[in-house]
Amino acid sequence: MTKPGGEGALITRVMNDIRDRIERRALNHGNRLPSIRAQAAALGVSKSTVVEAYERLVAEGLIEARRGSGFFVSDRLPPFNIADAGPRIEREIDPVWVTRQSLDTGSDTLKPGCGWLPESWMPDEAIRRGLRTLARKPLAPLTSYGTPQGLPALRQLLARRIRERGINASPAQLMLTESSTQAIDLLCRFLLEPGATVLVDDPCYFSLQAMLRAHRVNIVSVPYTPNGPDLRAFEQCLLHDRPRLYITNAAPHNPTGATLTFDTAHRVLRLAEQHGLTIIEDDVFADFETTPSPRLAALDGLQQVIHIGSFSKTLSASVRVGYIAARADWLEGLVDLKLATAFESGHFSAELLLTLLGNGTYRKHMEAVRRRLAEATAQTLASVRQLGMTPWLEPSGGMFLWVALPEGLDAATIAQQAIKQQVLLAPGNVFSLSQRASHFMRFNVAQSLEPRIYEVLGEIIQQQRPAALFSTEAGQKQSDAGI
Repeated sequence: MTKPGGEGALITRVMNDIRDRIERRALNHGNRLPSIRAQAAALGVSKSTVVEAYERLVAEGLIEARRGSGFFVSDRLPPFNIADAGPRIEREIDPVWVTRQSLDTGSDTLKPGCGWLPESWMPDEAIRRGLRTLARKPLAPLTSYGTPQGLPALRQLLARRIRERGINASPAQLMLTESSTQAIDLLCRFLLEPGATVLVDDPCYFSLQAMLRAHRVNIVSVPYTPNGPDLRAFEQCLLHDRPRLYITNAAPHNPTGATLTFDTAHRVLRLAEQHGLTIIEDDVFADFETTPSPRLAALDGLQQVIHIGSFSKTLSASVRVGYIAARADWLEGLVDLKLATAFESGHFSAELLLTLLGNGTYRKHMEAVRRRLAEATAQTLASVRQLGMTPWLEPSGGMFLWVALPEGLDAATIAQQAIKQQVLLAPGNVFSLSQRASHFMRFNVAQSLEPRIYEVLGEIIQQQRPAALFSTEAGQKQSDAGI
C-alpha cells in the first residue's frame, strides 16, 4: 500500500499533468511527449516514476509507445471539451455552466445574473409591424442568399451610425455577421494560431473566456479600473507575455459598468502601437449609453483597432445581426473566412433590422430602454445597499452593477444556495481569469427588480454571515500572531 505522497501519488501526478495538457490541447494527437529524462526533470520526480506513468497512460490508450522514437499522443483522443480547457473550478463559477443555466432555466427562475433585457422590455409590436412590412416585399430578396459582405443598404446605414461615435468607416469597410460573438470568433480565426497569447480585462465578459479556450490560445488578463485597464499592468503584460490581441468592451464595460477615459484610451493606443498589438473593441452596449464615451477605434482610425457590435442585446436575441468595421485591406480575407465557415450571416434578419432602424422604431425603443434602465439602476442600488453590499461604482449608463459582498462572504457559495431557490446569480469569479473576484457579483438591473431576489439573498447572507465573521476573526488572530 502506497503512503500518501509516496510513489503512487507521484505517478498519479505525472499522469494528471499529461491528461491535463491533452485535454487543453496543449498536446494534440501525434505530438511527441517529453523524453523520460526531460519529464522527470521538469516535474522533479524519478525516471522510474515517469516510466510507470507513461506505461499506465499507454494501457489507457491515451498515448502510444513507438519503438526507438519515444511516446506520442494517441490518435484516439476524446472530443474537445471547453470545460476541460480551463482551470479546474466549481461548475457554479464556470462560464459555460452559467450561460447554460441562464438559457435552460424556465420563466419561474429569477435571473439577476443573466446578460440580457427582460422579454417585456423588447419592442414586440414594432417587430411584428416590421415583419408585416417585409411580407409585402417581393420574396426573392428575403429567401435568397445575401451578398458576401452583407446587405449594402444596411452597411451604409451602420457606417453613418458609427460615424456618430467618431469612427470613420466606409460601407466597404464593414462586414455583417450574425452577432458580436461570431465577429470575435471570425477575427480570432483570422488573426490567431493555437498557442498565441490573448489579453483580456479582469473582470471581463465570461463567455469570451470560453470562446478563447475553444480557439486553444493562452489567455492572460489585466486588472480593469473605473477608467479602463490598469496601465502599469497593461504595459507589463505587453512586455512579458507579448500578446497578439487585446479584446475589450467599449463602455459601458461588462461586467463593471466602467467608462474608458480619454487619457487611458490614448495611452492604451500608444502601447498597442509600440508592441504591435491588435485590439478588438466590442461595442455591443453602445446604445445603452446616455452620454457617448471615447472609442478606441475613433482615436485610432481603425489601424490597430477593429470595431465590432450587434443588436442582440438591444433589439432581439433572435434578430441576429452584428458587424465588423476594420481596415480595408483586411476585409477581403475576412469575407473569405466568413464564406468558408458560415457562408451567410442572415439576410432576412438584416432586412428586418434595416426596416426598424430606417423607420425610427429602434431609436424610440432605445430612448425608452435608457429611461427604464436609469430607474432600475437606482432601485437596484438601493436594494443591494440595504443588504450590506457595496457597488464598485455607480455607472453612468448600461444595465450592469458590479457589487462587493459584505466582508467574508463568497459569491459562488451564495450562488449555489440561490439557484436551489430559483434565483440565478452571476458570481464574480465567473468573470475573473485571475479568480480574484470571489467577493463580487454582477447584477443586471433590468432583471433585478423582483423583491423576492433580495428576500432570498438576505436569508442566505444571514445564514452565511456568522461563519464568515468567525473566519474573518480567526484569520485576523492568525495574522496578529504572525501566522
